[in-house]
Amino acid sequence: MKSPFPQIYRAAGLLALACLIAASAHAQEPLPRAHAHNDYEHTRPLFDALAHGFCSVEADIHLVDGELLVAHDLEDTKPGRTLQALYLDPLRRRIQRNDGSVYPDGPSVTLLIDIKSEAVTTYEVLHRVLRQYADILTIYSGETMDQGPVTAIISGNRPRATMTAQSIRYAAYDGRLEDLDLHSPTTFIPLISDNWFTFARWLGKGEPPEKVITRLADTVNKAHAQGRKIRFWATSDNPAVWRLLYDAGVDYLNADDLSGLREFLVERQGQ
Repeated sequence: MKSPFPQIYRAAGLLALACLIAASAHAQEPLPRAHAHNDYEHTRPLFDALAHGFCSVEADIHLVDGELLVAHDLEDTKPGRTLQALYLDPLRRRIQRNDGSVYPDGPSVTLLIDIKSEAVTTYEVLHRVLRQYADILTIYSGETMDQGPVTAIISGNRPRATMTAQSIRYAAYDGRLEDLDLHSPTTFIPLISDNWFTFARWLGKGEPPEKVITRLADTVNKAHAQGRKIRFWATSDNPAVWRLLYDAGVDYLNADDLSGLREFLVERQGQ
């Protein structure tokens, strides 16, 4: 008699594959408010964030011998770990597979590029690199914007005068809270980012002070009234902090804990 075990194994394998495909599809459901802080420190830069549905990732860059190497500190840079290899090339391949978007029929994804080396010289090289990926990037010409599947935003050491003087840019400028009083075009500063610990000094223990709740609401409302998004760094991976920021309308929630923030957002959005 023919053994039934090959059929059993085959059926089990197909079931496991179906479960894997279903889990993968669910994991890649885009979460527009999820930002992967220091994304490059994960086991699979970019890919881990996308597998969790994150729509914003952060890459720190250093200009080393003409190359844009990704790392938090200069001493941690390694040959081959370039902005192109870790982020721009994989994003382009994924966009080509998905008929023009990072997530199938999903929102534009933000690539926050934090310049750690000298601002002007690094940005000049970065501008030339980004120009080679114009097919996937949001492009700025004066105060007009041509939305692409990926929006690059320059943070860290930002050469404001250099960027302001450009007639065509392949990236926007990451503003700070004081920029809310300067009324620059939203096509130049679409995002406001600032230090949460400096802003609030509340990291999730006990109830948030009323003055923090009020100040946060006023700040978010001010940014949104100008058509800008807002983000805070130096937040702890604490659901209590995420809850306060989420309920206040903060556009991007910072996280090193990808699974933790995904779980929080899925649950919160389902309520």
